[in-house]
Amino acid sequence: MNFINIVGIIFAITVMLFAMLFGNPQPMKMLNAHGAIIVLGGTMACVGIAFQLPRALSMVRVFFKGILTTSLSRDINKQIIQEMMVMAEAFRNNDPKLAEMIDAVKDPFMKESLTAITDEVLDPSRLLKVLHSRVNTIYERYADDAKMFIACGKYPPAMGLMGAVTGMIFLLGSLGEPGAEKSIGPNMSIALIATLYGIALANLFIIPVGEYLQEIAKRIRTKNFIIVEGIRHIQTRQNPVVLAEELNSFLLPSERVDWKSLGKK
Repeated sequence: MNFINIVGIIFAITVMLFAMLFGNPQPMKMLNAHGAIIVLGGTMACVGIAFQLPRALSMVRVFFKGILTTSLSRDINKQIIQEMMVMAEAFRNNDPKLAEMIDAVKDPFMKESLTAITDEVLDPSRLLKVLHSRVNTIYERYADDAKMFIACGKYPPAMGLMGAVTGMIFLLGSLGEPGAEKSIGPNMSIALIATLYGIALANLFIIPVGEYLQEIAKRIRTKNFIIVEGIRHIQTRQNPVVLAEELNSFLLPSERVDWKSLGKK
């Protein structure tokens, strides 16, 4: 469970409600079915047209899986390198428990990569090409999900403006009626609520989700490239220390594995 994202979503909703209700003598006027229908309905229609229905419906799955459950710790790459060092030593020594060690690997991509070595279906060079292709495929899929959310961020404000214009048309159309001057202010505020809904939906939820998925895609790609490079060293039965030094090249100095301290433990 990704608690940070959950807290962020709750905080965004709280800020929105606080801004709408605090100091407002008539908070119920902030609720407007006309604006909500145009913004939500219009956005869903645009998304369905732009991405086709099956792909659009997958956004719900991506939201719950990517935002509420997917979480990569900042030291994930360091952990990967340390685990690759252990596996490199096991392969060098033909550890009898190698199969059990591979089964215990938690990262799916690392697990299937190590299994591919033991299966010996592909020669080393071809296996590396296959793994690189898989890295790119995984990244492109995550990046596509991110682009989809970011692209959808332009629809709610536009639908909100449409709702505001619709409300203004109704307002101007009633100006000739008796007592119309008393309803100008209230009707104007109702017309603008649709714009508020659209801006809030886009900038508090949709766009941040897309940018988060974009960041996750980049971090997963880096992690997987580290794994592929580690596989290359394991194939040649490279020394774990050499492997660590090579893989540290992917990380900033503060993030790198200190293999010297590991040897002292």
